[in-house]
Amino acid sequence: MSSPKRPSLLKRDNMEQDEFLIQAFLDFIVVEKGLSLNTNDSYKRDLRKFSAYLRNKNTSIINATSEDITGYLKAQRDSGLAVRSYSRALIAFRGFYKYFAKKGRIKESPCANIDLPKMQRRLPEFLNYEEVDKLLSAPDLDKRLGLRDKAMLETLYATGMRVSELITLKLNGLNLQGGFVIAFGKGSKERLVPIGESAMYWLKRYMEESRPSFIKARENKFLFLTVLGSRMTRQNFWVIIKQNAMKAEIDRDKIKPHIIRHSFATHLLERGADLRMVQAMLGHADISSTQIYTHITNERLKKLHKKHPRG
Repeated sequence: MSSPKRPSLLKRDNMEQDEFLIQAFLDFIVVEKGLSLNTNDSYKRDLRKFSAYLRNKNTSIINATSEDITGYLKAQRDSGLAVRSYSRALIAFRGFYKYFAKKGRIKESPCANIDLPKMQRRLPEFLNYEEVDKLLSAPDLDKRLGLRDKAMLETLYATGMRVSELITLKLNGLNLQGGFVIAFGKGSKERLVPIGESAMYWLKRYMEESRPSFIKARENKFLFLTVLGSRMTRQNFWVIIKQNAMKAEIDRDKIKPHIIRHSFATHLLERGADLRMVQAMLGHADISSTQIYTHITNERLKKLHKKHPRG
């Protein structure tokens, strides 16, 4: 008769099995669902933390109960986990158990009766028209870097692209003749976004007068380059926008990574743009993500109305 496994061996077996199952699920969501690598990394962290919690209870992730999940989430909340992170972890668990329920590994998901917490959505901050003009006018156009920065800022405001989409924009994704760019959003979804005359003008100048000086030993397929001839990074762009915001004397606390994207959407809706068209340009899969900007415009209208003599 074989002796029962020692707790340390049981934990190791559970860890190896959990890691195999977690990776199988992650491969599925990236390949089949087209979710972004950032989402993949977040889910991996959440599932591994939950697996470690379960190992201390001498069980595995595939055998977890609803009590295990609620107990883990409560412990995380008690330790200061934000509501948004709590919700993301639960969404990861839901996807994980739904996947293995379909595979027949479990009868039903232990998350079935666990509700997501209600989150109060914060209204995104944005720049007003005057602040946008100041920011776009900040780069020094007598310098090659200034010309590049001007083209980047004008393109970002004209298209509402995410910073990650802007810095990964390739030469073959820019069509100046047609007046559009090809942006690759979350899940590598492709969309065409119109540029506008102002951004087109500065892009042409950047391409002719500035970009060639950044090219080193060999051609780079990306549109926006650093002085070393390499692709622009999020960190590079973050420095650029903060430097120009400082020159424009814009409150540094207002400058956030997506501030120009938020400004683009808000200003379009304020000027009567169709919500569905704004959704398409922003690359939002769900219209509710775009509707948040209607709340901003409504709040601004209320504030303006209060200035009315009878407001």
